[in-house]
Amino acid sequence: MFAAGGVSYVYLCYGIHSLFNIITNKENIPHAVLVRGIKPVEGIEIMLRRRKKKAPDKTLASGPGSMAQALGIKTLHSGISLIGNTIWLEDHNLNISSKDIETSTRIGIDYAGLDALLPYRFILNNL
Repeated sequence: MFAAGGVSYVYLCYGIHSLFNIITNKENIPHAVLVRGIKPVEGIEIMLRRRKKKAPDKTLASGPGSMAQALGIKTLHSGISLIGNTIWLEDHNLNISSKDIETSTRIGIDYAGLDALLPYRFILNNL
């Protein structure tokens, strides 16, 4: 998490779920974004196999552990550049309006006190 931005940070949650983060700041400043889910449009068949599902449904890649499993992301992928050939980010020239971004508080971090109330959870709608 202390690497320069553009690198993956994957950690194990509860000893079973790999969670994929994108490091976003300068080296030695630990900022990252947890990617909580995707809406698959490609590679659905392999995602179904990885998730041991027969048909796509809303749980295929919703939730950070489910998404990482669907994409085949594991802790061994931590620390790799996101401009390489293993995991990468793509720009499809989408223009996203602020009205398509829902903001809410994070979930599952009640222990964080007032920080749990910060609007650090973002959901893209209508895509």
